[in-house]
Amino acid sequence: MPTIAVLETGRPPAALQPTHGDYPSMFVRLLGDGFETRAFDVQAGHLPDPAVFDGAIITGSAAGVYEDHAWIPPLLDWIRRARGRTRLVGVCFGHQAMAQALGGRVEKSERGWGVGLHRYRVVEPQPWMDPLVAEIALSASHQDQVLLKPEAARVTLASDFTPYAGLAWDDDAMSLQPHPEFSRAFTGALVEGRRGRIEEAVVDRAVESLEAEDDRRLVGQWIRRFLTA
Repeated sequence: MPTIAVLETGRPPAALQPTHGDYPSMFVRLLGDGFETRAFDVQAGHLPDPAVFDGAIITGSAAGVYEDHAWIPPLLDWIRRARGRTRLVGVCFGHQAMAQALGGRVEKSERGWGVGLHRYRVVEPQPWMDPLVAEIALSASHQDQVLLKPEAARVTLASDFTPYAGLAWDDDAMSLQPHPEFSRAFTGALVEGRRGRIEEAVVDRAVESLEAEDDRRLVGQWIRRFLTA
């Protein structure tokens, strides 16, 4: 059974955790049966030995990779050391951390908040994208974006709002800006809780977008395939 380290870099709002769980539990549900997972509290300074695990998932966080938090430089160093020693998956903050660590640049985007159900084009298909589709829809919740991709990274997903929504390095590292682990119910509760921080019209459009179906089950299959290739 593949063993997966889940690097927990943040937590959902406390009020949402009793219903929806924390980020490691969301990834456990996304992966389904057939994986053994162990969570590591990155903010507390806990990082795994990558050689011990078949793969590692770096979660989302409210932090920005460019912020002055004591736990971020060790995480970026860990990503550089872990490349080639285990399969890496980054999601949202994890996507940005991998890009920043491996030669890219992340900043708060002038496009503002990306929230709700966003659609992304498959730019460069990967072997683990099976079944392959031309476009996917996933929940988004971010202000920061990868503005300069690492030279060695391939762009796998893109949208007009998020040009570098998916990246891949060789055959053992991949990352996504959107959240395949988020249910639409959780995304809706999350964005509703940010009314006041986010413009009312942006929140309203996000909530309306969540009435459509998403592709989290499909992308979950992609990640399972990637981690077991």
